[in-house]
Amino acid sequence: MVVTSTDNLESEASDNFTYDRTAEVKAFDDTKLGVKGLLDSGVTKIPRMFHHAKLDTNEISISDSKFSVPIIDLQDIDTNSNLRAEVVDKIRSACMEWGFFQVVNHGIGVEVLDEMICGIRRFHEQDDEVRKPFYSRDSNKKVRYFSNVNPFRGKGANWRDTISFFLTPDPPNPEEIPVVCRDIVMEYSKKVRALGYTIFELFSEALGINPSYFKELDSADGQFLLCHYYPTCPEPELTLGTSKHTDSDFMTILLEDQMGGLQFLHENQWVDVHPVHGSLVVNIGDFLQLITNGMFVSVYHRVLARHTGPRISIASFFINTSPHGTFEVVGPIKELLSEETPPIYRDTTVKDVMAHYFDEKGLDGNTPLQPFRL
Repeated sequence: MVVTSTDNLESEASDNFTYDRTAEVKAFDDTKLGVKGLLDSGVTKIPRMFHHAKLDTNEISISDSKFSVPIIDLQDIDTNSNLRAEVVDKIRSACMEWGFFQVVNHGIGVEVLDEMICGIRRFHEQDDEVRKPFYSRDSNKKVRYFSNVNPFRGKGANWRDTISFFLTPDPPNPEEIPVVCRDIVMEYSKKVRALGYTIFELFSEALGINPSYFKELDSADGQFLLCHYYPTCPEPELTLGTSKHTDSDFMTILLEDQMGGLQFLHENQWVDVHPVHGSLVVNIGDFLQLITNGMFVSVYHRVLARHTGPRISIASFFINTSPHGTFEVVGPIKELLSEETPPIYRDTTVKDVMAHYFDEKGLDGNTPLQPFRL
């Protein structure tokens, strides 16, 4: 059976030999309405393209854990040296042992965070004809709306839609940003970028290197936003909001609403990240693991699909994807190496790692750093 319209996207083939996944994905993508459009059409069973064949029902139900993500208070760290030293110690521990932590009293007002969540929700819940013109598979666009980075590859698409903004070092014209979220995207991105510099300084202090190291590292000096919308899912046991993966950047700062669903892997257990209103989640990316020679860890994480929704999240990725930034050679920081701690990763470029991540592996549950180990 070949799926040829949105109306029958929810139909599944009974025979693997006649099921045409490419046709189903194309029919879905041609609507330019994403998962939200599917739900609005009244589907009660999710299309087969979203099924995750190896998804273990018991695995996705894990929620009780003795672990909880560290919460770090940044209050007064610029005026109280003792507090700053305590925060640096906590960050060092979190980066080495967890790869994830939450920050509170980070300097971005709750009203800005709440309006950013509302702005992204407004975009995704606009009328179809207003939303559709932003839908694109052109990765060179600085502002684009899409569902899944590449749904034609992989074995199971994710139950989510996204609008992305490539903001620095070469920002879009304000007129390119949808009017329903334009002002808040510009305000929020500026504030979270400043927070990113602060956290990079704290990382440097935790590593015992020059506090401005990361700010001066061109390949880390970039910012783009992935703003996800996870609609209610009729069959959450069959799919995921986001597949198991690590982030292929230096650092990610995540704003999420109160719906929950984000989990990270710690000691072979999936740990829930419980939303704290006004907080932001920080996680280590693959490049930070590489240049810290494995001292800081980039860990697997995922987002569960839910019967309840929608869930809104805004991930700010810090990595320079401009030609200049991607061709810069990066490798383990020399100050962190010694005879006792020799390099475990080879020098490489952002371009090479990103090419491996997006062109070869995708969200397959494996770390993209494996080919770059010595």
